Amino acid sequence: MTTAPRPIPEATVTRLPGYRAVLVELDADGQQTVSSEQLAEQAGVNAAKVRKDLSYLGSYGTRGVGYDVRFLLFQVSRVLGLTTDWPVVIVGMGNLGRALANYRGFAERGFPVAALVDIDPEKVGGSVAGIPITPLAQLDSVVAAQAISIGIIATPADAAQMVADRLVAAGVSSILNFTPTMVNVPEDVPLRQVDLATELQILSFYQQQHSGPQKAVMGPPADLA
Repeated sequence: MTTAPRPIPEATVTRLPGYRAVLVELDADGQQTVSSEQLAEQAGVNAAKVRKDLSYLGSYGTRGVGYDVRFLLFQVSRVLGLTTDWPVVIVGMGNLGRALANYRGFAERGFPVAALVDIDPEKVGGSVAGIPITPLAQLDSVVAAQAISIGIIATPADAAQMVADRLVAAGVSSILNFTPTMVNVPEDVPLRQVDLATELQILSFYQQQHSGPQKAVMGPPADLA
C-alpha cells in the first residue's frame, strides 16, 4: 500500500523559488553538495525551516554530506512545475505591460511570453519585443492557438475584473494580477496578487523599525479625525 504524498503548505511553496535560485547558482559554480545551513544562509531563512520544507519533497539529505545540488534542483523544479514551459499572455500594453513583455527572465525560467493583448486600437497591430499586440476580442483564439496556461493582468484597475473573467472564459488556468484591486476567479483557478504599493508599505514598516523610534504622533491628521 502506497502512502499519499503530504500536501505542501503554501508557506513552503513560497520559499521554494528562493531555494531554487540558490541551487541554480551553486550548480552553475560546479558545487555538488550543499548543507541545509548553507542553503538557509543564502536563501535568507533558518536551517531548521529548510530541512522541514525539503522534507515535503521527500528529500532528507545525508548526514555529514548534505543534499546533492543537481538532484535537489530537479526535485524543487519538478514540484514547482518548472520541468516544462508554461506559455503566458500579458493583457494590457501600458508602461507596466510593456516592461513585463520586455523582461527576458520569464522565458529563461520557463514562462515564455506567447501573446500580448490590448483593447486600444492604437496599440493593436504594433509589437513589443517582437511579439504582435492582438485585440482583446481575439483572446479566446490566441489562448487556444498558443496553448496558453497563465494570464498576466497589467491593465488599469477598473478593467481588471473584466479581463480576469475573459481569461477564465478563454481557458487560462492561472492568473497573475498586477493591478491594485482584487479580482474574483473560480476556486480552481490559482490567483496571485502583486500590489507594488502594498509591498512598498510593508518595506516602509521595516524601514521604520530599522531607523529607530519615531517622533510621537499626537493624533490623526485633521482629515482623518
